Amino acid sequence: MKHRGGKFSMPEGYCVKCKARKEIVGAVEETMKNGRKAIKGKCPTCGTVMFKILGGKGSSAPATPQPEAPGPAASDPPKPTSSS
Repeated sequence: MKHRGGKFSMPEGYCVKCKARKEIVGAVEETMKNGRKAIKGKCPTCGTVMFKILGGKGSSAPATPQPEAPGPAASDPPKPTSSS
């Protein structure tokens, strides 16, 4: 929700039926299957369900870098090749 002029306003979204930006009525914050947050509510004019995807993933642990896979060690002797 945005903070404008000392008061909070309802979140805005795009109504595909009205083809206009409107405030989302009855907005509820949800988490999608992929972990991202979104706001779901209704258009005040036509009552169509509006869905706004918010940026970023919600409070998940920061990604830790994976350790690199061990490659061939430099101290290993070269394998002999057979030449017939």
